[in-house]
Amino acid sequence: MNKSDLIDHVASTTGLNKKQAGAAVNAVFDGIQAQLAKGQSVTVTGFGTFEVRQRKARTGVKPGTSERIKIPASKAPGFKPGKTLKEAVKGSKGRR
Repeated sequence: MNKSDLIDHVASTTGLNKKQAGAAVNAVFDGIQAQLAKGQSVTVTGFGTFEVRQRKARTGVKPGTSERIKIPASKAPGFKPGKTLKEAVKGSKGRR
């Protein structure tokens, strides 16, 4: 499912038209992104938590030259699924 499919799903399940559903989906994504940019986490009960994770500085190796390089510390978005989501996925009969 891509963003367009998600908008279609929201429109069909809520009775909103596609333009309104698109605005709603975009508002949710924008809100999550804004909070993560501030270093805050976003918890959706039953679904999961979006959070900012700290990556430590480390030494890496360039594949072509085997040269050692320093990789600086950074921040990355992360997601920790909630119990309800884990159980829904675990119990699903989806393809693999």
